[in-house]
Amino acid sequence: MTNISTILQSFLAFSYFMHVYGASCPVLECWFVQEKPGGGFHAAMSQEKSLLYINTDPDSEETRSKQGLSTDHDRVYYVTDPAATLCSSSMHPPEGSVQKPQCEINPFMPQPSTVQWTVPLTDSAHSPIYLQADWYTAALQGFDGQLRLSNVMRAPTATKEPKVLLSVSSRTFMIRSRLGEPVVLDCGFWVDASSPLSGSGFAVEWRYQFRGDGRLVLAYDGKTDRFAETQEEGAGLDFTALHETGNASLILQEAQVRHSGTYICTVYLPYLLAQVAVELEIVEPPSLSIFPSPLPLSMPGQVVTVQCEASGFYPLSLEFHWVLTGPGGRVSPLGQGSVTGHRQGPDSTYSQTSRVELDSAKLDLGRGGEVTCVAVLRGGTRRASVTLNITGVSAPSIEDYMAMVAVALGIYGLIKVVSWTFSSGSDVAYTQEKKVK
Repeated sequence: MTNISTILQSFLAFSYFMHVYGASCPVLECWFVQEKPGGGFHAAMSQEKSLLYINTDPDSEETRSKQGLSTDHDRVYYVTDPAATLCSSSMHPPEGSVQKPQCEINPFMPQPSTVQWTVPLTDSAHSPIYLQADWYTAALQGFDGQLRLSNVMRAPTATKEPKVLLSVSSRTFMIRSRLGEPVVLDCGFWVDASSPLSGSGFAVEWRYQFRGDGRLVLAYDGKTDRFAETQEEGAGLDFTALHETGNASLILQEAQVRHSGTYICTVYLPYLLAQVAVELEIVEPPSLSIFPSPLPLSMPGQVVTVQCEASGFYPLSLEFHWVLTGPGGRVSPLGQGSVTGHRQGPDSTYSQTSRVELDSAKLDLGRGGEVTCVAVLRGGTRRASVTLNITGVSAPSIEDYMAMVAVALGIYGLIKVVSWTFSSGSDVAYTQEKKVK
């Protein structure tokens, strides 16, 4: 009886969870985008306002109650998502929020992939009857920018009830990293186990793109458990997580400048594919050095030139500022100074120098102060300071008096040493002269 009671309680809890979770699935507004009939190479695109009712169970009362509802949308779909990826909180904007999830639906044509690492997925020359249906892809982005989804959906012909069969997602599609740090680019996928296409294996591919340049980072054939020969050094996958939970995240052991750009995670099933893009930004703040340091003692009216070198930073967008802080704490901005061009090092980071000239007569520097070089980059702000001392201004200060006393004591000591040396020499000569006599 105890076991039966426990099972019953678990079943009721599960049913309650499914009811609550299913009820939390959003109604999504999307654009259905496709080419207009009869288009050429630059075919015009048509857009239709669409509505997606999402649920995790196609036979639930909630799903049936929504069917037949009248709306002002051109298309209405009743989407079944067993994995509930479309039910994420990122798809639920707060009531009255201006930010909305972004959603686009496109027609999809299943076909075998031609890339080398996916050929084993479709080694049969015959397409299954299962492919004879209406197919769609849906690309979505959460209102909070924390989730990207790419789904492949299948609907029986001439119906509006598609079911998600393949879902690829990323929850951290914008990552910022410093040089030398390990980086994980998030990508996960889910496959409907009830689909006939789910038992024929999968393949994962990561590609890099930046300003028109592209390369294959790695490709893995899950059916034959093989990597493509073009795998990039320092890039890999967690195979245990990949096969057990669908975690296809790319692991970069050590971030470098060349890693900055867009990464595309593509998951292949037989005749199907879905992909999401992840942005990686490398930001390395500079190291600052001020020359000369320390600054030489200056006289009133003398022009002092100070240089600040920022080295080892990335990207290029660096801004210099100079600030002078007087003895009383008064802060005076000195501008950005004279800035040189960028110099690129062997590790592709940059260096740049700013020079400022300090004229005590024009700037009213008084007895000097602290000169600070400020370098601002997206990765953070760096500062370096040096002290500027000007002598001979107004009445002597306590420091001047102390310096004069120290000099006087030094001169007095020197005189005493010289006097003692001469007197000692005279005494020795006199003693020797008496002995001779």
